[in-house]
Amino acid sequence: MHLEDIHSPDDLKRAPQKELEALAGEIRGRIIDTVSKNGGHLASNLGMVELTIALHRVFELPKDRMIFDVGHQCYAHKLLTGREDRFDTLRQFDGLSGFPRRAESDYDTFGTGHASTAISAAVGFARARDLAGEDRHVVAVVGDGALTGGMCYEALNDAGSSKLRMIVVLNDNGMSISRNVGAVSGYLTRLRSGKGWFEAKRTVSNALRNLPVLYRVFHRFKDSLRNIFVQDRLFDTLGFHYLGPVDGSDIAGLERLLSRAKELEEPVLIHVVTRKGQGYAQAEDHPTRLHGTPPFDVDTGRPLAAGTASMSAAAGEELTRLAEKDGRIVAVTAAMTESTGLGGFARTCPGRLFDVGIAEEHAVTMAAGLAAGGMRPFVAIYDTFLQRAYDQLLHDVCLQRLPVCFLVDRAGLSEDGPTHHGIYGISYMTQLPGMTVLYASSRAQLQAMMRYALTVEGPVAIRYAKADESGETEIREKSYAPRWACLREGADVNVLACGGLVRQAREAAELLAAQGISCGVYEASCLSPLDGETMKKLSALPLITVEEGTLAGGLGSAVCAYCAGHGLPAPVRMLGIKTPCTTQGARSAQLAAQGLDAAHIASQVSDWRHQP
Repeated sequence: MHLEDIHSPDDLKRAPQKELEALAGEIRGRIIDTVSKNGGHLASNLGMVELTIALHRVFELPKDRMIFDVGHQCYAHKLLTGREDRFDTLRQFDGLSGFPRRAESDYDTFGTGHASTAISAAVGFARARDLAGEDRHVVAVVGDGALTGGMCYEALNDAGSSKLRMIVVLNDNGMSISRNVGAVSGYLTRLRSGKGWFEAKRTVSNALRNLPVLYRVFHRFKDSLRNIFVQDRLFDTLGFHYLGPVDGSDIAGLERLLSRAKELEEPVLIHVVTRKGQGYAQAEDHPTRLHGTPPFDVDTGRPLAAGTASMSAAAGEELTRLAEKDGRIVAVTAAMTESTGLGGFARTCPGRLFDVGIAEEHAVTMAAGLAAGGMRPFVAIYDTFLQRAYDQLLHDVCLQRLPVCFLVDRAGLSEDGPTHHGIYGISYMTQLPGMTVLYASSRAQLQAMMRYALTVEGPVAIRYAKADESGETEIREKSYAPRWACLREGADVNVLACGGLVRQAREAAELLAAQGISCGVYEASCLSPLDGETMKKLSALPLITVEEGTLAGGLGSAVCAYCAGHGLPAPVRMLGIKTPCTTQGARSAQLAAQGLDAAHIASQVSDWRHQP
């Protein structure tokens, strides 16, 4: 049976066991080919292929409920659930999502994109099943990286104490995006070291295969024998029946263990040991680099084209320079040292970088403690993930006016879609008391803002996009002051833009000039507090605000409120993200869809200008 013959898990169930290994290879080839063209999450998906096949052969989806955590490892799942013919649209505008999405398929039980949520959702599904008197299995497929997040243990504690009938499949490859950290990772490593059990079981099974009676006896008592090699205490204490570890490339073995778990009327945790990047040497050797990747050359694993200059790298370089001069400076990240540009800092100042795992709440409050203890912490977290620590931002940092600098990476629209859009940060961060909120449009400005943050005796958040699209080549800027800069004088209208849309505004002004409209462009690099002096200057002409964030509570809203309070004319138009925002794909396509590229900004200004 070939991949093109599988239109649902029912087709997969009919496949002979002897053909499954070849099918797994075909699935891997399709994933590598598609991701090499579209970009996406590669290494994590390659390690999940055999486990996904086994799950779909043992359970009755979509009747049974299966929830992925984080969700970026669902590519094989999509290929096996009727989406093979559309798989080439993965992560493209109007194409398949790179994550489970309920609106996309009945087989996508629960939308996920952030870590450590699946077990909680599974507890909810299990309770809903029991309350409705239904008969279905509930399975959470969780990466070991997610177990660095505290929400998993809240859910495990609840499910174990309640004795809910549910199954947690722990996909253990020793990594989240970077190598896993923490005591739980060490515990799993010790359990994983019991994989000597794999070798012993394989050796004995092969030796007894031609002795059917002894073969059956061995398999009947193999769980007792396994305990010689593997002794779990953590999950057993939490109330889960532990099964494993099991080799994640052994489809038949996985099917047997999953089938056994279905028979147990209690919470079960199945420990599956997989290899990130399995089957593709480049991903096996470089699992962090090829965790999430742009389009790449299959032979080398290297990106096809040089990317735009990285804002993350610029932040990491500046922080390293600052730390070499100031011993108070420390860095904090949540399982994303390399992705946030802190790899160089980790190598230069290894004792001053704290990777806490996927635990943003802990990261923020720990940073507050560092600041209260006399340090100057810089916390590098993606905009979308910092949302998880909103209470800690307010309660532990802002109310105490502690000097923590937040490097808010990946601000704005994300090619990964709605779970990863950094479009709410302006709205919620500018509401936090005492928080200075800056928005960098270039690497040079970002680095200058970091130096400025050290002069502020209170919390500072610096937002910035993934890539520097400003077109500026100068990387070092002497200083930064929280004032809005006039980038272009105008006589008819002014546009006030921030972050990655500054360049779009400038290009729009060029288009308008060709139409005979003189458009001024100002950059709102400081979103809180607003620049009142410049606001007064802007009031001399009609004003249009432009932002890569939600309109509610954003820059335009703040400017309107300021104008109302100071007797100034309000903006004539406010351009921003339409919500709910469900787009994904290339940034250029998303900006056009949201009416935020240069052409649409110019069109909006022109339409307003020619209104009667």
